[in-house]
Amino acid sequence: MPLDIVTDPLHGGRWTSLAAPGREWLWHRPDPERQQVLPGMEFVDAGGLEECVPTVRGTPDHGDAWSRPWTREGAAESVRCADFTLRRTIRATSDGAEAHYVLTAEPGFRFVWAAHALLDLSSAATLHLPQGASTRLFPEAAALVDRPWPDGAPWITGAWPAPCGVPLDGLGPDDGTAVGAVVDAPGACVHDGPDRLHLALHAGEQSVSVALWRNLGGFPRPTPYRSTGVEPMLGRVFDLAEAGPDDAARVPASGEVRWRLTLSTACRCP
Repeated sequence: MPLDIVTDPLHGGRWTSLAAPGREWLWHRPDPERQQVLPGMEFVDAGGLEECVPTVRGTPDHGDAWSRPWTREGAAESVRCADFTLRRTIRATSDGAEAHYVLTAEPGFRFVWAAHALLDLSSAATLHLPQGASTRLFPEAAALVDRPWPDGAPWITGAWPAPCGVPLDGLGPDDGTAVGAVVDAPGACVHDGPDRLHLALHAGEQSVSVALWRNLGGFPRPTPYRSTGVEPMLGRVFDLAEAGPDDAARVPASGEVRWRLTLSTACRCP
């Protein structure tokens, strides 16, 4: 069945609804400050799906596009930032929706992009990615892993679904933890009761992954809340500054990078 998507171009191009009949998939955290942001301001988490580019963590936090007004022309929406322009076109499909993206910049420009989707999921929801997929855990997981965290390591690597002893395929009740991970896979499937949501990236030769943010009441301090991010990503790190040669997307000689995000209510488990 098609998915109904609503976006807010004036306020960073945020997706404010991803709805199937009888189900809203996006989690929301109303915050009036989200309506007042300007480039360079601290990130305001209002939920939904944010377009995070050219980084997720780092500078600027959650990227440079979420804090700028977008322009809508027909079916296309676009945002112009200092070093790049991002354009997207969203359309319904028979079993969901798809978003087509074009990033234009000088050849050689490197970036990370994530569809920072915060999902409204029950504690019984499960996440399905390819068994054994290489999974990076980031330092907030240091107290949970089954080994000492190496001094200064930006991440450690294990295998899905329980990298370094941290099971990530189930959510469960709030336990005061918050874990970020990046899985070397092109897509993920979410199960929540009878409902299914499959998200996948198609990006040619660019590196793709799925970022996860499993926040079970562990972030932010001192007033944490629960949120779950399932985030198809170009690149393999949250912070562009930490990206190795194969950990970020790169603009080729044409000056354009094109990719497609597909979302489906059909089960396509790896």
